[in-house]
Amino acid sequence: MPAEIERKFLVTGRGWTGHAGLPVRIRQAYLAQTDKASVRVRIKGDDAAFLTIKSAVPGLSRLEVETEVPVAEAEELLELRQGAVIEKQRYAVPYAGLVWEVDVFEGENAGLVIAEVELPGEDFAVTLPDWVGEEVTHERRYYNAQLATDPIRGA
Repeated sequence: MPAEIERKFLVTGRGWTGHAGLPVRIRQAYLAQTDKASVRVRIKGDDAAFLTIKSAVPGLSRLEVETEVPVAEAEELLELRQGAVIEKQRYAVPYAGLVWEVDVFEGENAGLVIAEVELPGEDFAVTLPDWVGEEVTHERRYYNAQLATDPIRGA
């Protein structure tokens, strides 16, 4: 089964903004959550949507299966959610040979900014940009599934 290997950090500065691409608006919600997995629907921009099953244990490597679905169906699935709709602007920021994704949260998590970097392997050495702070890879409260039911306001 495919795995997503990524590290997550709180963003502490605005140094990333000068290197960021145009943002993509993301709306996502969780349809089911257990202590083992979550089922998520995500709409990117106005023309792409995905249904994702992801292992729930926080950590560097998590199992993930994703399939594209019609946007109209994804909009209907949002209504079946548990918790709030996660709203954010995602920016791609190249740094040291990798592409970081900086999520600027809106709605109930407005003010929270998290950077994620996907890695080719768990032992891959990452050069950290000066605009990231505390690593939160292993902290469940910073995972989107948790933010949907327990938002971090005014971060």
